[in-house]
Amino acid sequence: MTLQLVQVNFKARDDSALGQFWAEALGWGVSSEGPGVTNLEPVGFDWPDPSAVCIDLVRVPDPETVKYRVHIELATTSDAHQAELVARLKELGATPVDVGQGDAPWTVMADPEGNVFSVLEPRELYRDTGPIAAVVVDCTDPRAMVRFWGEAIDWTVHELTDDRALLRSVKSVGPYLEFRRTPDDEVVWNRVHLDMMSDPVEDQAKEVARLEGLGAIRTDVGQGDVSWVVLADPAGNEFCVLGRG
Repeated sequence: MTLQLVQVNFKARDDSALGQFWAEALGWGVSSEGPGVTNLEPVGFDWPDPSAVCIDLVRVPDPETVKYRVHIELATTSDAHQAELVARLKELGATPVDVGQGDAPWTVMADPEGNVFSVLEPRELYRDTGPIAAVVVDCTDPRAMVRFWGEAIDWTVHELTDDRALLRSVKSVGPYLEFRRTPDDEVVWNRVHLDMMSDPVEDQAKEVARLEGLGAIRTDVGQGDVSWVVLADPAGNEFCVLGRG
């Protein structure tokens, strides 16, 4: 198995402006591989590496308002750090939002384009993840998701219950990938999705075939003739397997 989670992909109205927000939020560097694409990664990072899941922002026409099934959660090291980070994010243009979290110790926010994310209270589990604690995918059956994703990528299952599944790189570095049980199983077009890459990248076709054998389905989202392959997992979550270029 050679497939790795390498980045989270945001579709954005203004990739440059949204990229600047997230770069300042995370303390990461900004680069671009072409017009309409902004890449974020830790300063000095040698991509790809499991110590970080990077962010890729791609400019698209303004999509419809949808329920987000993929979001990120930010780690903090203390109550003071959490309060400082929330205040700084507000100054950068984020806004607090109510998604029914009630009196929770974490803060739910939306970035300047409305993408929902959370700033977590300090948790021992996330002490060494870097600024992104977890990439969270909402689902109706975490155990079913692990049956696919536990085989799909080179990550270890750290926790598995009826309510959530928690995976992390086999090297025990970087953020966690969490599948969280939610009551809504409607498949919608996501503005945020996961990007995978094989190592070596030349194994892309082999890895795509393996994923199809596990239950993934090729998906046409209007991507045209591109170097990556768009798939959907058995729950309908779209993701890409990157190629060279």
